[in-house]
Formats: sequence, C-alpha cells, structure tokens
Amino acid sequence: MTAHSDASAMKPRPRRALGTLMPKGLYTRSLLIVILPMLLLQSIVALIFMERHWERTTQMLSSAVAQDIAALAEMRNAFPELAQREILMRIAKDELSFDVEFLLYQPLPASRPPPLFFILEGLLSKEIASRIDRPFWVDTRSDDRRIEVRVKFDDEVMRFRTHTSRAYASNSHIFLVWMVVASILLIIVSILFLRNQIRPILQLAHAAENLGKGRPVANFQPRGAQEVRNATQAFFAMRDRIEKQIEQRTTMLAGVSHDLRTVLTRLRLQIALLPKSDETSDLGADVDEMERMLEGYLAFARGDAGEAAQPLDVAALLKSVGANAKRTGVAPQISFSGDPMVTARPDALKRAVGNLVTNALRFGSKVTVDGRHENGHLVITVDDNGPGVPDDMREDVFRPFLRLDQARNLDHPGSGLGLTIARDVARGHGGDVELSKSPLGGLRARLYIPS
Repeated sequence: MTAHSDASAMKPRPRRALGTLMPKGLYTRSLLIVILPMLLLQSIVALIFMERHWERTTQMLSSAVAQDIAALAEMRNAFPELAQREILMRIAKDELSFDVEFLLYQPLPASRPPPLFFILEGLLSKEIASRIDRPFWVDTRSDDRRIEVRVKFDDEVMRFRTHTSRAYASNSHIFLVWMVVASILLIIVSILFLRNQIRPILQLAHAAENLGKGRPVANFQPRGAQEVRNATQAFFAMRDRIEKQIEQRTTMLAGVSHDLRTVLTRLRLQIALLPKSDETSDLGADVDEMERMLEGYLAFARGDAGEAAQPLDVAALLKSVGANAKRTGVAPQISFSGDPMVTARPDALKRAVGNLVTNALRFGSKVTVDGRHENGHLVITVDDNGPGVPDDMREDVFRPFLRLDQARNLDHPGSGLGLTIARDVARGHGGDVELSKSPLGGLRARLYIPS
C-alpha cells in the first residue's frame, strides 16, 4: 500500500504541469480564453476549406481540362489530315480556350519532381493519366499564368497550352486572407475590450495594496462590470470598518494611557517627597521601567496604523537611530546605499528599526546597520555579535511578550514586544522581518519593505 502511494505521488500531474505553463496575469489569461478558441476554429475552418473546397475544386477543374485534352487527342487520331488539324486547332482555341501545336520529331522534356505545396501539377497529371494511355509531360511552373501539356504520339508531340485559371482555383487564397484580416481585427477589439475590463480590477488591487501599506486610497471610484463594482463597494465598506475600529481603539488607548500616566506621575511625585535612600531609588527605577513597559504595550496595541505614509529619508532615519543608540554606550556602524527616499510611515519605521538596534545592543558589544534601496525594495540589516537565537526559536521570538532565558534578568529589561512590533510594522508596509545567523557571530535581523 505504501509503495503504491509513493509511486502515485511520483507520477507527474498534468493539471499541475499545465498550471505552471499558464501565464499568471488575469489579462493574459483572458486574452488566451478569447484568442485560443478563435485560432482553433480558424484552423479547423481552414483545414476543411483546403480539404473540401480548394483541393476538390482544383481536382474538378483539372478533370475538365484533362477531358478536353483527351478529346482533342482523340480528334487528332480521327482526323490525321493537315487541313483537318487546322480545324482542330481552331475549335480548340475558340471553343475550349486551348492553344494547340504539333511538334515534329521532338522528344518529351525530362520529368521533374512534383512541387511540395503546389497541388495542381500532381492532380492534373493524375487526371490526364487516367484518360490518355500515352506518354505526356505537364508544366505548371514555367509560367504562373499558363499551363502546358505535351502528349507523345508516334512521330510528333501534341502541345496544349491554356490559362491556369481553367484548372486551378487561383482566387481561393482570398478567403484565407479575409479570414486572417478578420481575426486580427477581432483580436484587436478583444484586447481593447479586455483592457478596459481588467483595468478596474487592477485599480482595486492597487487600492487594497495601498490600504495594507497604510497609504491613502484617493480618486478611486467603482468602475467596470457589476461584479467588479460589487467587489469595490465591499472594499469601501471594509475600509470604513477598519478605519472606524482603529479610531475607536486609538481613542480607548489614549484614555488608558492618560489614566495610567496620571497614576505613574503621582507615584513618582510621592517617591520624590520621600527621603533619599536605596529603597526610593529602586522604587523610582521600577516606575521608570513601568513607564517604558507601558509605552511598549501601547505602541504594540496601537500599531501606528493611523499614521499616514509619506516620503522619508531613510539614510537620515538610520543616522537618527544610531545617534539615539549611542547614548547606551555602544555606537552602531551605520551605512546606506541607493536612493534614500522611500514612501513609508516615518514614526512606525523608526520605531521598528530602533527596536531591532536596541535588541542588538542589548546582547552584543558590536552592532552594524546596513540599509539598501534597490530593485523596488528597502532592506535594512542589523547584525550583532551577541549570543544569537537558536534556529528552532527564531519564529517564536516574534510572539508577543516572549523573552528568552538570556533576557530574564534585571540587566536586560524589556517587555518582549520589540521584535513583535518590528515585524508588525514591516508587514504593515507589505514586507517582513527575518532572522538568521550573523557574520559577526550573533543574530542578523533583516527588515525589508517594498518601496
């Protein structure tokens, strides 16, 4: 049973293989849905036309020409006199549109292989062979407008020449030309129509992307088919609910922040009125730590989603983060390459980078910060030489309030929200934060966002 299952799993799946070959864009797939059936239909029509009409018509015309040639050849045998031959030549020219000549003591030209795509010579030769039991030679290639047939008799050769149109449907290609021209016009109309139908979908996707990145969605109106309009209306309703929820949460957090800060301020004032001692210093440190933790909790709950995205100088932002970090006693090495201007939420991005740098400084004595803006992405890499994070816990550290054992002491205070906030900010911009092994021996945090 297991072997059978493994063998079945190893077999290629045609549907999956076809899915990998298909284009990914809706516009291209829609064009294929329109164009492929059209091309298939035209191929079938052209094949049927070539097989049933063009070739059969040519065969019938060639058969008629072969019958006339056979009749004139029989007349030559029936009327061998010279005067009778002149009558034969006149009847052939006036009634049958044939130019007939008699060539004395001339052999037939050497035979040539039939042309590959021109069917007239083969069909005409076949029809003549079925009606005349004599050697003959057919030439349809020396002159595009005339056909020449030579029939060998005992002492002479009888040469027949007539217009190609008598044996060949020469205007049949006009049908194919019109079919191709009509197809091109239909494809152009389909492209223009599909472009107008796909554009509202692309605009809706762009608006949803901007909303996810915290950018304003302006000048966007429902357009296109009814289904697209319904999806746009649902998008507007979702946006309004999200904005209302953010406004309510921000108002609630502002009230909670005000009430808690009032209590902390009162505690700090009461501690200041007490006599100076080790106990009061410890109480003051605890109040400061509570205030820092409160700021972290509020920042995590708030998420900075209400901040508008705007042009931002990332190089200046990194320098500012480095200057703030320098106050801790360890100055990180800052570098940046590429265009420094990106569109992002300044305070949120600064908080995310600051959290990564603070986390690196907390556990390492050497920290480097490298920023790059290229190929439409902003990438900020923070490396340290600290103890790092085990491979199996690099995703767990992004969970709120999770602190590793190395941080569970008074020398490394914190709320366990630094990396969580950094990832939330990055994902709010359409990017992410990834952790890996640093070349310095510690942890590498890589923040990237599309710009």
